[in-house]
Amino acid sequence: MPSVLTVPRDWSELTPSWMSTALDRHVTGIRVTDVVAGTNSRAVVELDYTGTVGPSRVFVKREGRLLNRMALTALGAREAEANLVRHGPALPLEHPTFHAAATDRRRLAAVVVMEDVTLRGGRANSARAPLSVEQVAAGLGELARLHARFWTAPLPPFVRPWRLGPAWAPVARAGFVHALRTLRRAGHPLDIGAGEIERGFRGWARVAATGPQTLLHGDPHPGNTYAIGRTVGFFDWQLVRSGTWAHDVGYFLVSSLSVADRREHERALLAGYLDALGRRPADAWRLYRRTPVFGLGSWLQTWAAGTFQPRDVCLATIERFAAAHVDARRAPD
Repeated sequence: MPSVLTVPRDWSELTPSWMSTALDRHVTGIRVTDVVAGTNSRAVVELDYTGTVGPSRVFVKREGRLLNRMALTALGAREAEANLVRHGPALPLEHPTFHAAATDRRRLAAVVVMEDVTLRGGRANSARAPLSVEQVAAGLGELARLHARFWTAPLPPFVRPWRLGPAWAPVARAGFVHALRTLRRAGHPLDIGAGEIERGFRGWARVAATGPQTLLHGDPHPGNTYAIGRTVGFFDWQLVRSGTWAHDVGYFLVSSLSVADRREHERALLAGYLDALGRRPADAWRLYRRTPVFGLGSWLQTWAAGTFQPRDVCLATIERFAAAHVDARRAPD
């Protein structure tokens, strides 16, 4: 009987035996490098083999601190990526090859082993440097392939729709108030109130669960993408969801471009996505223009938490979403 992959409690438990189980080949030595703590803890693992061939490096992601695990649990995101690896369908877009995954519900923990895309020339993107218009067009083309594939196809049972119950509202509003206050103190005030953001955030969650449903990445900001050749790939699938196409499109486009590039090119980029999708959803422009408030709310909560993402990344992303929301509010066509 093949060994069952367990969720390691610490990086020291990533042994050659554990990695042999994960990769289904005989690993004789490992070296854990480049450990980074964020929403999750992740590392690059270098590998040695005897009498077999395998990747020289893999990327391993496991649970972060208890507070982060609890936050992911509240979002229904703690096991989503691991379930996608273990039980999900093939994804028809550029993404890291998945090798193995395991979950431990008692410990609120999960682990995913995937391809290190730098071995194929992949380079991680970051909100610190906006993507080019050409890169965003390429990424939208990849998302269109994903959305088109699952537009009318049955979705895996573990994929959840967007849901935010009324009990969430006071907690969210408190987070928005705190985030706006600390932004103002840091010299970055926003001309948007917490109540407006909270209503728009919950409103978009309701809209995202209506209309044609497809498989969404759910969190396609530039920090979850990489450049490879002339295209853009997507990793970190822990917020995989079912929902309307516009969620991924708005989230990716707005968070990835500079404000000036987004204002100049968003209509053409949306049209290019729809051409690649091969469909013309009703009121596509209007639906896209409703998306920024969700991204704004998400990143204000990230800023308020203080531990999920670097402050400069949060600030850059918040400013892009806030500008897009204000633009749509001033010209709601």
